[in-house]
Amino acid sequence: MTDTRWPAVAAEVVAEVVSALSARLQKRLDGAAAKLADRPVVRTGDDWSVRIDDETVLVLHAPGGTVRTADDVRCGCLLAPGCLHRAAAVTAAPLAAPADEQAPAEEQTPTEAVPDGGAETEEPLTSAEAEAVDRLRRVAADTLAAGISGAGSVQQAELLRTAHQARLLGLHRPAALAATVVTRLRAARAAEPDHRLADLAAAHRELLDATTVFTPRQVRAAARQTYREVGSLRLYGLFAEPVVSATHAGVTVWVVDGDGQLATVSDVTPHADPTEAAQLAGAAAGRPVRLGDATLSHRDLARAGLAVQGATRTDSGRLGAGAKVRAVRAAGAGWDEEPVARLWAEPVPAQVERALAAGRIPHEQRPAGSDLLFLDVTVLGPGTVPGATAPQLLAECAGSTVALLPAQDHPRLAFAANLAALASAPGLPLRVVGRLERATHPRLRLLAAAPAPGPGPVLTLPPEYRDRINLGLERLQHADLPPDRPETLPPAAAFAPQPPFHLLTRPLEQAVTGGRRALAGRADQAAVEARRLRSAGLATAAQLLTAVHAAAADQERDVFGRLHTTDHLAFATAWLAAARYQEEVATALCAAAWPAGAV
Repeated sequence: MTDTRWPAVAAEVVAEVVSALSARLQKRLDGAAAKLADRPVVRTGDDWSVRIDDETVLVLHAPGGTVRTADDVRCGCLLAPGCLHRAAAVTAAPLAAPADEQAPAEEQTPTEAVPDGGAETEEPLTSAEAEAVDRLRRVAADTLAAGISGAGSVQQAELLRTAHQARLLGLHRPAALAATVVTRLRAARAAEPDHRLADLAAAHRELLDATTVFTPRQVRAAARQTYREVGSLRLYGLFAEPVVSATHAGVTVWVVDGDGQLATVSDVTPHADPTEAAQLAGAAAGRPVRLGDATLSHRDLARAGLAVQGATRTDSGRLGAGAKVRAVRAAGAGWDEEPVARLWAEPVPAQVERALAAGRIPHEQRPAGSDLLFLDVTVLGPGTVPGATAPQLLAECAGSTVALLPAQDHPRLAFAANLAALASAPGLPLRVVGRLERATHPRLRLLAAAPAPGPGPVLTLPPEYRDRINLGLERLQHADLPPDRPETLPPAAAFAPQPPFHLLTRPLEQAVTGGRRALAGRADQAAVEARRLRSAGLATAAQLLTAVHAAAADQERDVFGRLHTTDHLAFATAWLAAARYQEEVATALCAAAWPAGAV
């Protein structure tokens, strides 16, 4: 079967194969990987083969779709196993998740889960563990200093190799964060649709933070979440969310129990072709829910309910599907009915405070739905907001103007088209679910919507939608919108002027893009920007900005004037200090932008 997709490759395999290359071949690796990625792939059972030339065939043996050992990458050329073809293949293929994170949901039970820590995790790090953390920190600093263009396949492989060594010692969290950096670097270098510079900067910050300021418990955090028995649950579907990333695609259904606690049921699997990820997410929404004896699809569950016995759930809200779990379909509840309606009864300031607090918690440890907002809004129409180059959909919420954004920017998902349709209906009241977007003015990334209770124009949805629409999976039609819509748009919203905090944020992102060299030699411009920050009352920001530029420029040269600095730790430390400060100030500015009380 001819295909263009590649199997996933374990991180340790990438590190081993690339490190075996000679220095001469390593310089050619990125170009070779780009050429190989465009070649047709033929799958025969568990073997993926690529023809290099008339006499040479490259084979990747991937049981279950993942290459687990270096011996599973075989090439027929004379230079194998130290050939460029093998290294190019593992570089072109997507990165696999660690083996202990790939157990199917139906096989995960409380007894199979890894403990989430105990008294022993507070013991001081051993010398081997401390050395592994320090080594990972230095490689992470090198990766940041290289920037997107400089952190090619060889640098990525070195980061993966160091992360694998840390994982073998039980240092799971920094190892996982290193893999995230590599995944987002690859997305950036390939200009994939889901790449966001802010996400890559956050990945660098979290990895450096986890290897600089940490406790033994934090670096030894479990590789897999623990499923705990929670007894019987009566669940009500809320909405379904497509999951699309550079390596995985699927769907997550959000449900709420009788106590108002959120949980998720997911069907997310690896993929090897980003162009088909959105289609795969839609297909996952139509697949049956793998939970007990339930006979409904994920799309159905978003509007129906479940009665579950022997339920298991992680601290982050993921529902397990072990052999002892029993579940049958039950009636759902509308968003204006209990217990669902209580999600919208929480005051907006309290919701914003909760969502901002969740941003300080590692993603795998956040309570389910802690970053979601449940709001009643009235559509205003398209308008301009500070920092945006194109008009955005604006809405009124609790006396504030909120910019409504697509939850994901993937062009093949329905988010953008649905928001464009809503923009043509000023005055339309809606009940919505979205994720707080941290910004200096209120921003919400929409996930689902329903007609708001009360008088006014009505969003008329098909009966099978049961008065709610999953904005990433289903499309609004012209007939769904109110027939009488004003021809004139509302006046543009007024946003309060903001401090020039971008003068710190921008160079931090420039360092992520262009590396250390992007900030070196800009002392004069940095001094001007630092004065502007001080005049705006941001003296700490000015000091940190100056320190980052000074650290970037502090590089030794040989007698011929050539740079030969190989230690980037001081630069990375200065960048991390500024990035952590930027995070705290951005959070404070976001809280202040919403209605009073969100502190």
